[in-house]
Amino acid sequence: MENTSSVNLGSHNIAISERKNMVINGVKKIDSFDEEEFLIETTMGYLFLKGEGLEIVKLDTYQGNVSIKGKINSFNYVESATKREKEPSLIGKLFK
Repeated sequence: MENTSSVNLGSHNIAISERKNMVINGVKKIDSFDEEEFLIETTMGYLFLKGEGLEIVKLDTYQGNVSIKGKINSFNYVESATKREKEPSLIGKLFK
């Protein structure tokens, strides 16, 4: 008998509290992030988050949850990660 393990990411939810705390469920991976932008692959597509002083508070890769704090200015779903990769992020600028 083969022993396999799989991660059940479940449903995708976003909760925002007082525009400064965000909890996202159904996260597959975080493609890129800095203090102003996050690009997150979720079970429902790519999520692009913009803000100020953003940082990861908690990351649970097994459950697919991430908690982010900082001033949240906007978030939206994008067609693919390649559209946002064309715009250099702070981390991308540092490693050029």
